[in-house]
This record gives sequence, C-alpha cells and structure tokens, in this order.
Amino acid sequence: MSPFTRASRTPRSARRRRLAAAAATAAALGLTVSACSGTDDDRASSAGSPSGVTVSHIHGVGLDPSDQRLYVATHEGIYTPDAEGRPTPVGDHRDDFMGFTVAGARTFLASGHPAAGGDGPGNKGLIRSTDAGRTWEQLSLAGQSDFHALEQAHGRIYGYDSTNGRLRTSRDGVAWKDGAALQAHDIAVSPRDPDVVLATTPGGVVRSADGGTTFGRAAEPVMAYLSWPVADALHALDVTGGLHLSTDGGSTWKKRGTVPGGAPQALTAVSADHVLAATQTGVHESEDGGATFTKRLDVESGGGH
Repeated sequence: MSPFTRASRTPRSARRRRLAAAAATAAALGLTVSACSGTDDDRASSAGSPSGVTVSHIHGVGLDPSDQRLYVATHEGIYTPDAEGRPTPVGDHRDDFMGFTVAGARTFLASGHPAAGGDGPGNKGLIRSTDAGRTWEQLSLAGQSDFHALEQAHGRIYGYDSTNGRLRTSRDGVAWKDGAALQAHDIAVSPRDPDVVLATTPGGVVRSADGGTTFGRAAEPVMAYLSWPVADALHALDVTGGLHLSTDGGSTWKKRGTVPGGAPQALTAVSADHVLAATQTGVHESEDGGATFTKRLDVESGGGH
C-alpha cells in the first residue's frame, strides 16, 4: 500500500472521497491502495493465530532509552522481540496503534483505534503509557483525532492529525494548537530548532519554519518517512525502501542503502549511524548508516498501512 493512504475511521462518504484522492496519488507513484484500519473480521483474523504473535501493519518503532529494548507498534498491539526475533506481545491491549513515539524511559505516546469489540470511540486521540506499553491512559482528543505521526521534542508534542488533515502541537498533551492543513504521512522536528518541522507529502518533503503554522512548497525526492536524531543527520525512507541521509536539513540527499523487505512501514533513527526501519518482512537495524542491516523482528503478514 502507498504510505500516503493510511485510513482512519471516518464516515463512509468522507472515506470514499479520501480513498479516491489517495488512489490518484498512489497511481502517480505506481503504488497500490488499500485501507489500514480494516474490518472487525480482519482484526479478529490477524490477531487470532494459534501462537498469538501474528504481527502485521507496523506503524512505529522505537528503542526505550532505559534498556535499549525495541518496541514495535502494530495493527494489533505493541510487541517486542524475544531472543530469536519473534514478536512477543506487551500488555493486554490489541488496539490498532497508529502514531507512536518513545517519549522517554518507559514512556510512549500513541494514537489509533480500539481492537475489535473494544470500548470507546473509534479514534483514541492521544494516549500515553508510562510502563513501556503495558497500560495506557487517555490524555486528550478521544473521538476527535487520529494521529498518524507523533514526535516529542523541545518540550512539545508534534502530531499529524489525519482525521482533520492538520499539523497540531501541544506542550502538555491536553491543550492543542492547530497548525497548517496539509496531506502528510510523516513528520520530523529539527533537534536544534523547535520551529523547524518537516513533513512528507505526495509531492515531496515540505518545510515549516514557524512550528507548523505554515509550510513551504514540496521539494523532491518524494519520501515516505523521516527521522531526525541529530542536527546534521536527517534520515528518510523513500517509497521503495531506499534509505537516504541529509546533512543540511533536507536541502540535499544522498542514498545510503536499501532496507530489505520491500515497501517501508516505519523509520526511527537513534543516531547518525544507528537506524531502525520496518518493511513488509520485519524490523531491520543498521548500525553503519544503512550499509548493512540485521533483522530484529519478524513479520508474518506483509500488509502495509
């Protein structure tokens, strides 16, 4: 599936219009369109394998800074790999975790939708875990927003609200400031300047110099995911899984390698050389800037967002 076509739970007529627009975008990119959120039957099937560890539709990856453990946000809950790289579920929640970021030691921020038969509204708004994903608390925007991208930096939370098609920011996760309206897939915040925000769009990467209030024109190449761990190392995955590096904040790019496994699903760069990337076959790790990769977690189903 095209990385620009993740669907949230909206009324059918609105979803038809969004999928029609997404189909046009994906056709231009030569990609296939399908919806992520799926039906309740899809969810029950994907979560009901005898082993209980089927993983598909990866939406986010991150390392807990307290112990360097890998956590993976998926269509059917949060997982961490065992010693053999097999996915082990974390906690009892099998919700569809969309936007996901590690905000600190054992502290995660996320968004998404409840599992089949789960309580609550279709959109979770912003939720937080302070025990590495085992339990979650509601912070804000329940029923109103589905964040498909989340970042925490400079004492702020930055989120792309796919339900409303808007960049939003918050200092406490409760009160939000609306930014620009745009069709985005992923975002990244400058480690040096809290007002510099980048977003991936169907036309290329766009840049804001005012904290997301406005964005400039899209600049090619088209990227799917961004991660900006240090000022002179902005990483990006293109729509085919190519890993690129920019040392000048996105003005120029150099391809560093290709992540195994086909279409990309998530990206987190821990440092200038340490990168975690999810594709259709699993989560892959590079500690040499993309020259080589080691698989950290297997994916049984190769579905996209």
